[in-house]
Amino acid sequence: MDDYAAPRTVISPGQERTWGAAAHVVPLVAMVLSAGTLGFLGSLVIYLLYKDRGPFVRANAANSVNVQIVTAIVLLISIPLFFVLIGFITYPLALLYAIVMHLIGMVKANRGEWWQPPMTPRFVR
Repeated sequence: MDDYAAPRTVISPGQERTWGAAAHVVPLVAMVLSAGTLGFLGSLVIYLLYKDRGPFVRANAANSVNVQIVTAIVLLISIPLFFVLIGFITYPLALLYAIVMHLIGMVKANRGEWWQPPMTPRFVR
């Protein structure tokens, strides 16, 4: 038994909804403030801190991380595409996709609805 690990307490359904919504709001704000580059950190921090607190917050945090992974992949692909001018289209589209997915996820989490973002593979569960 690990004596150094702090026990994880399960949180209430209301708190799960709040943290589920925060799992989408925090990366959304970070993305807007950093042109799409720091949203992943917000998603990852909430996932790592709250994944063991309840299934609803875990699902929403995992969805948030998955949206950020897909966004990061498209943003990285967009960088060399700037040289052929296509990156000027794909980069903003990737950000728009992430913004829309996080807004929908935030609303659904706040209502307590389970949701899986479309066109998003489940890298993290």
